[in-house]
Amino acid sequence: MGGDETNETEKSVSEAGFTPEQIDTTTPHPARMYDYYLGGRDNYEADRDAARRVLSALPDIGITARSNRDFMHRAVRTAVAAGVRQIIDIGTGIPTSPNTHEVAREVHPDVRVAYVDNDPIVATYAAAKLTNSGNAGMVLGDIRDPQSILDNPVIHNLIDFDEPVALMFLAVLHFVTDAEDAEGIVRTLTERLPAGSHLILSHATDDFNSHKGFDQVAKVYNEESTASAQWRSGDEIRRFFKGFELLEPGLVQLPLWRPDGPVPAGEELTHHMGYGGVGVK
Repeated sequence: MGGDETNETEKSVSEAGFTPEQIDTTTPHPARMYDYYLGGRDNYEADRDAARRVLSALPDIGITARSNRDFMHRAVRTAVAAGVRQIIDIGTGIPTSPNTHEVAREVHPDVRVAYVDNDPIVATYAAAKLTNSGNAGMVLGDIRDPQSILDNPVIHNLIDFDEPVALMFLAVLHFVTDAEDAEGIVRTLTERLPAGSHLILSHATDDFNSHKGFDQVAKVYNEESTASAQWRSGDEIRRFFKGFELLEPGLVQLPLWRPDGPVPAGEELTHHMGYGGVGVK
């Protein structure tokens, strides 16, 4: 994206109900960096520069991003097959097809999806690409203010908290530090969920790989981007599932969660630096 595209984005954001002042294309944003890791084009030079340095320090980030998308597909299909018909996707990111609602509706056509992200640019793309099929909406909200997400009119219009909900945190909680009360945020968002609800969660970790690049990656995010990064161990990540029963095979490396194709092993598996799990309340 260049200057002309920035102007077009500002126009689109304004038309979507946000002001140009809310746009910051000069500071790397994790969602747009993630789009770059996946080979997307909806990112800016600041995002690309930071993402290249992350990949240079820790090339396995790209592999993990792709395995995270694959995990999402399997987890969403599992929740919908269990009877869930409504999803809240926290930290949506730049739309990358197939998106959550597309995956869910392959299993059942009536699934409702509320997407949430804190980047006005992401929200604009999502409004254009994700919500035009009906039964889907976009919330511009910050995970660090969970009550405002629950109180948002889009959530009220789409989500019935008397029925099971799938709440998704895909590769987002490692951008919420303990100092920001990550566990408390998850509790606030999960305590409203009724029995039968699913918690779908993935999180980056250094448990499987002792690469020295982790510190450099954290430095890029913490000093340059709009969010701070915190790696967590499996035991720390498992705490987010308090009140939920983990489905088999539990909290495992992303490719190992109910694989539907060839499974990496040995050295190849160490390149997948993320945990994934699904819990039922």
